[in-house]
Amino acid sequence: MTSATTGVDPVDAVVIWCGAVVAITGALAHVWRAARSIRRIGGKFEDFVDDWQGTEARPGVPARPGVMSRLGAIEDRLASVEHELHPNSGASLRDAVDRVDQRTRQFASDDGI
Repeated sequence: MTSATTGVDPVDAVVIWCGAVVAITGALAHVWRAARSIRRIGGKFEDFVDDWQGTEARPGVPARPGVMSRLGAIEDRLASVEHELHPNSGASLRDAVDRVDQRTRQFASDDGI
C-alpha cells in the first residue's frame, strides 16, 4: 500500500495546512451564512412582535397601537354603527328614517296619492 505523500516532509506539511485552512474557511462561511439567515428571521419576528404589541412614541416617530388595541377600537366603532342601524331612543339614524317615512306616508295620504 502506498502512502499519499510527496516524500518531502515540508511540502507534505504545507499541503496538510492548506487543506485545513480551506476546510476551516469553508466551515466559517457556512456558519456566517446560517447566522445571517437567523438574524434576518429574528428581525422579522421582532417586527411582528412590535406590530402585535404596538410601539411607544419616540422622537420623530408617533406611537403605534398594538393589534389588541386596534381591535378594541374597531369593535367600539362597529358598536356605534350598529347603534345607528336599530331603533332605540329616537336618536339613531334608523329612527330618523322611520320618522321621514311616516311623514312621507302622511303627506302622500293627505294629497290623495
